[in-house]
Amino acid sequence: MNRKSIIAIAVLLLTALGLGALYWYQHRSTPAAEAPVAEAPAEPAAPPSAASAAGPPPIRHPIDTSLAEAPSAPTPSDPQSMWRQGLEALLGHSAVVRFIQSSDFTQRVAATVDNLGRPFAPPRLWPVTPTPGRFSVSGDGELRPIAAENAGRYTPLVSMLTAIDSKRAVALYVRMYPQLQKAYEELGYPGRYFNDRVVEVIDLLLATPEPPAPGPLMQLTEVKGSVPSKQPWLRYEYADPALEALSSGQRILLRVGAAHRQALKAKLTEVRKLVTRAPVSR
Repeated sequence: MNRKSIIAIAVLLLTALGLGALYWYQHRSTPAAEAPVAEAPAEPAAPPSAASAAGPPPIRHPIDTSLAEAPSAPTPSDPQSMWRQGLEALLGHSAVVRFIQSSDFTQRVAATVDNLGRPFAPPRLWPVTPTPGRFSVSGDGELRPIAAENAGRYTPLVSMLTAIDSKRAVALYVRMYPQLQKAYEELGYPGRYFNDRVVEVIDLLLATPEPPAPGPLMQLTEVKGSVPSKQPWLRYEYADPALEALSSGQRILLRVGAAHRQALKAKLTEVRKLVTRAPVSR
């Protein structure tokens, strides 16, 4: 596989995964040492309806195989090595070591993309390492805005994601698609088409509402008991119930700051045009 054919992994996936890395988790988080990533999504799929019992739903956004670049050299035989080779060609060895959890990468990608459209994206499933530093708010009182300097924590990762060549990224996504499809079905969606879910999650992220300046207000989740929390920065939630009820991916976009949010939305819009010809649903 030459450098051109592996220069990028799908931008949607990297963006989604990057969003996963930006996600701060609250008291619901679980230890990183917990078991394997090949498990059901955070929120189980709804039971099949009478209509779906007759067979899988029709594909809404079929993959255009003409977008894939044919390899000009032998490729590794196992998926993990293929991803590792492609990511290092794209990001460089040091960036892969810094940002990526390459073990079970295909399964991590499928699970994280799906979970960005759900209420919670379990950190143990991320294909990327969490963003360093602590989430912070400013001011006093029960309701506080997100601190302006908080967005700076996400700048290196957002800059990397938005600089990726979308066409070449989607080309690799198409080439690796059979593996991603298989991993998605193994999550508990037999007969469901992964690219349909990809487009669905992109549309959901693009529909993330813009909060009024200076941004959404946060409040501490109530914890009953006399023992004080040793990590209160993990307990913040949106004061507006409508914002707190958004999907995990949408809540992440609200958290990263207006400039980063617009940059990521622009990249997602660019990628969406490559993976489907259907207009953005609003």
